[in-house]
Amino acid sequence: MPTYTAPTKDMQFVLHDVLNIAQSDIPGYDELDREFTAAVLEEAGKLSTEVLAPLNNVGDEEGCTLENDVVRTPKGFKEAYDKMREGGWMGLDADPEYGGQGMPYLLQCATGEMFVSANMAFNMYQGLTHGAYSAIHAHGSDEQKATYLPNMIDGIWSGTMNLTEPQCGTDLGLIRTKAEPQDDGSFKITGSKIWISAGEHDMSENIIHLVLAKIPGGPDGIKGISLFIVPKFMVNEDGSLGDRNAVSCGGLESKMGIHGNATCVMNYDGATGFLIGEEHKGMRAMFTMMNEARLGVGLQGYAQGAVAYENALGFAKDRLQGRDVTGTKNPEGPADPIIVHPDVRRNLMHQKSFVEGARAFTFWGASLIDAAHRKDDKDAEALISLLTPVIKGFLTDKGFETTVLAQQTLGGSGFTREWGLEQFVRDARITMIYEGTNGIQSLDLVGRKLGQNGGKTVMAFFDLVKDFIKDNADNEVLAKDFLEPLKAASKDLQAAGMYFMQNGMKNPNNALSGSYDFMHLFGHVCLGLMWARMAKAAQERLDAGDSDVEFLQAKLATGRYYMARQLPATSMHLKRIESGAEPVMDLAVGQF
Repeated sequence: MPTYTAPTKDMQFVLHDVLNIAQSDIPGYDELDREFTAAVLEEAGKLSTEVLAPLNNVGDEEGCTLENDVVRTPKGFKEAYDKMREGGWMGLDADPEYGGQGMPYLLQCATGEMFVSANMAFNMYQGLTHGAYSAIHAHGSDEQKATYLPNMIDGIWSGTMNLTEPQCGTDLGLIRTKAEPQDDGSFKITGSKIWISAGEHDMSENIIHLVLAKIPGGPDGIKGISLFIVPKFMVNEDGSLGDRNAVSCGGLESKMGIHGNATCVMNYDGATGFLIGEEHKGMRAMFTMMNEARLGVGLQGYAQGAVAYENALGFAKDRLQGRDVTGTKNPEGPADPIIVHPDVRRNLMHQKSFVEGARAFTFWGASLIDAAHRKDDKDAEALISLLTPVIKGFLTDKGFETTVLAQQTLGGSGFTREWGLEQFVRDARITMIYEGTNGIQSLDLVGRKLGQNGGKTVMAFFDLVKDFIKDNADNEVLAKDFLEPLKAASKDLQAAGMYFMQNGMKNPNNALSGSYDFMHLFGHVCLGLMWARMAKAAQERLDAGDSDVEFLQAKLATGRYYMARQLPATSMHLKRIESGAEPVMDLAVGQF
């Protein structure tokens, strides 16, 4: 069976050597010294390794069952959920006014990686609750916040987001769920929602559904969508639970992966709902959840890759097959471990360089969210808005690819259920689909985000890369292996953006057919920047006489691999983009 060991050392390196969080001017970061973050990460790692990871296969094998309108979660999930509650993990970064600990989102992100690697399906229950909390906190009334947030932060109540319906997914303007106004100010919600993660389960006393619906007489399309709180059980004035609301689980999806999470069909039969924010402004409120969720899904992608890599590495060190062509490495045994072979090394280096780069990229993104929320940094808000589809799309594509590479490392053993790698592949696959498929992410990036603020935000990103290269031009360690490849990749990204400007207006398909390649091109540049920053931090510690030489030299070598073997993909993506729409759109529909 797979194992999981939290990568606390690497997380500490990113937090303190790369991001230098304790010296940041973001409010609250001054409290995040090495000792404090080490204590938090150690406890989260212990919970992940000892409690959550052993249940990962249990959840996969047992799945969830629907009995008498109640979804039963796998054996051990309720006890693990209670331990998460007792540890205060569900409210780590939540508002102290409502019982949260008020820590930065960055720390929530770091601990979240551990929980996802250990048991992705389980962590989704609290992940959806966190998103619902964020939407109510940002857009709810004072009364709604006081009514729902304390118990959601505590975990006594959980939360969901209800968007998709049988006839529509991305095109939410087609939703049919109705919200009929009532004399007391409430609404009667009627309709069906599908693919609702954690829509019904037995681990919390109440479930607070956030539901998109249309008020009759409102504008057509998405302009007529409103957002509603629809609790499973009504809440009395004194905070106690009242009658069961007219909302029920109509069925569970049979899925490829994440079996331990209940993916539900939710039926609303005149259920009582309460408007969040203004009428017909539901998309603005829902996007508070969706943007957070998209960064969280990007994290899921690389976190599954991380645990898959850990187990592939362990196998490669133990599995004896063949001899090293340069000379025997295990003379006392019948063969050498497969990690001596160049193709296995290539496979593992591909995994390692992606996972560590993705971790740094995601943590940086989380710090931008903290800057936007904690010090009202509009530039940081604009930059993370631009980067969100890249984090979601690129990291989940590459995260899934990493699980497949890890499975491949095990050969035939990777295809069997006994070793567990195939579960990581199946669980990671959904990350490329939900919270907006990766194709939608690429369209959002090119069609909306690239031109935001008149293109000033993407230009600011280019300047950020240029400034790093300029500021470190005299660094001999970085110059050839890191700065030159980064500069070339950044030029490819700029050339792709210029192509869209020159050709996209004449034929929008020239931009849209290249959007997926642009998302990957952008992702590689971001990871290239992260690896350059990590290399600088590692070299500075070595120059200062740091004793952890093996770790730091490994960081430099892994970075060199990424810059030499993965970053050059930017030129391929640019060539594809510059080929335009014709190769993609040339066939008539009947010719397929």
